[in-house]
Amino acid sequence: MRLRCLMVCALLVSGRFAGAADPPPGEGPWVVRATFQERGQVDRLAAEIEPWEVDHVGKSVVVDVDRDGWRRLVELGFAPEVDAARTERYARPRAALPGQVEAIPGFPCYRTVEETFSAAQALVLAHPDLATWMDTGDSWEKTAPGGLAGYDMMILRLTSSATPGPKPALFINSAIHAREYATAEITTRFAELLANGYGTDPDATWILDHHEVHFMLHANPDGRKRAEAGQLWRKNTNQNYCGATSNNRGADLNRNFPFQWGCCGGSSAAPCDETFRGAAPASEPEVQATRNYATTLWPAGWVGGNPPPPDTPGMFLDIHSYGQRLMWPWGSTTTVAPNGIALQTLGRKFAFFNNHNPHQAVYLYVTDGSTRDFAYGDRGVASFTFEVGTDFFQDCGSFESTIYPTNRQALLYAARVVRRPFELPAGPEVLSVLAQPSVVNVGQPLTLSATANDIRFNNSNGTEPTQNVAAAEAYLDTPPWAPGAAALPLAASDGAFDEPVEDVQAVLSTAGWTEGRHLLFVRARDSANNWGPVAAAFVNVQTPVELQSFTIE
Repeated sequence: MRLRCLMVCALLVSGRFAGAADPPPGEGPWVVRATFQERGQVDRLAAEIEPWEVDHVGKSVVVDVDRDGWRRLVELGFAPEVDAARTERYARPRAALPGQVEAIPGFPCYRTVEETFSAAQALVLAHPDLATWMDTGDSWEKTAPGGLAGYDMMILRLTSSATPGPKPALFINSAIHAREYATAEITTRFAELLANGYGTDPDATWILDHHEVHFMLHANPDGRKRAEAGQLWRKNTNQNYCGATSNNRGADLNRNFPFQWGCCGGSSAAPCDETFRGAAPASEPEVQATRNYATTLWPAGWVGGNPPPPDTPGMFLDIHSYGQRLMWPWGSTTTVAPNGIALQTLGRKFAFFNNHNPHQAVYLYVTDGSTRDFAYGDRGVASFTFEVGTDFFQDCGSFESTIYPTNRQALLYAARVVRRPFELPAGPEVLSVLAQPSVVNVGQPLTLSATANDIRFNNSNGTEPTQNVAAAEAYLDTPPWAPGAAALPLAASDGAFDEPVEDVQAVLSTAGWTEGRHLLFVRARDSANNWGPVAAAFVNVQTPVELQSFTIE
């Protein structure tokens, strides 16, 4: 176990070792809060040891260190102070709750690797027309000699096989750092939400009809098994690095991607460091599986060295914990990415839902060889990191009440805008689409209503420009980007499009509509000519009873 209960707990609580240059008795490790003087100290630290938290305003970090790590903090100019409560909590032996027979011991809200994979396979069995479970490679332990079991690197793909492609792809990666409990459960539940909502929820239905969602539910399954036992395991388990039995072995998979690998002081060349980048770009089989799959989704990349044009489809999300941050490229430089304004707009939109702090990744500290910068810088698609929650081993109460619900909404928005992620987030969001009555006779009018909102952004780190809503329109069965789509205009309910939030409506004739269920798509445009993403509602059309023919026997 990474953290051990130590005899010095009483001394720690008393503050005996608060800010001391010398570490407490014993070998640690300890969870510490360490103050610093200037940003360069954080970048130098993060190249060796991953900070748990960084507060650039209050000038402090939270990190776990052993005796040598404490001394390294002092060498870098930090003043460490032991967090006794967190040290003791992480040192507790892992035990199942009374009656618990499934999930991670002590954390019944988080499925194990095997349970997660079983859940994905269950979706395939329940929805064979929507779900595909694919083997894209092997974990390090499965490739290694010596009889280690290891895992297949599996991808869950969701899309309706009844609707032909090509379709824009959203790729959601999770649990690349093994100790981050909440991440795989968020993505697994989101996959279940989409698949189980198909046919009953209008947005889940059109998303899977017209888009693809790909899930790497466990990007580091070998490491995750160690974390499930209570170890603060971050890297993969490659025994060629730092000794075959060391708890510091392995490579940091989120520093091993080939784009800007080892370029900028954002990773370590020392095999025992937490941020060790591996022996070579994409040296780790887990990274190879993710990279290769992303390349099949987006084979073009930056065509001719040019950055992605504004209408580029596709998105990559890497779900991490913790820190309540929403980050976009670049992480390796303070230079703003070519699509930086559009990435910022979408980042602020995501952060509206989950209340995270939105910013360019490098603000926290320098990183290189990351998934996020690879997906954007190499494959040319919009790319973001979610840092969810307030702990690696997040309590289930917070997960169920806040973390999953808020991030679920952010992921749903991602699935809605993946067709044009650099453009659609600047336009109004359509909310509360309602067709009344929801069941109508052929020829009977119905009232379609919705709200168009152009102001739902998180402005905690700058202010996102907003405009008045200028127009709204609906489409019957065929979405606005498809051939043959015909717009049905909606009017402002108050008589004028002159505010950033507008209720809109139209009375639609159903004359000529076929019998059965229909999907009504609604979208809105602002005064800067930005169209937002669609939202949808179902309506059922039936033949009046008096016109139906009956056979009497």
